[in-house]
Amino acid sequence: MVRIPLSPEQVEAGRRLGAVLRAARAGRDPEIVARDARISPETLRKIEVGRIASPSFGTVLQICAALGLPVSEAVDAWQGDREHRVAI
Repeated sequence: MVRIPLSPEQVEAGRRLGAVLRAARAGRDPEIVARDARISPETLRKIEVGRIASPSFGTVLQICAALGLPVSEAVDAWQGDREHRVAI
């Protein structure tokens, strides 16, 4: 299966999402957060640095739950500034 490359906008959205998740983790041990989210620490690290720019929605939900972060904050970060937000 050929994977379609992400657009620059999608890559930037992934970076914004990663930054908000990293900030919400606020120094907590990434291995514990990853375990609580039922993902690998490597997956968490890649999402936080933007190397996985489009994680699955389920993965984002699990990370948000592990961090106590409202999903709406992750969505806001992914969508970027208000001018470019898509109604959900």
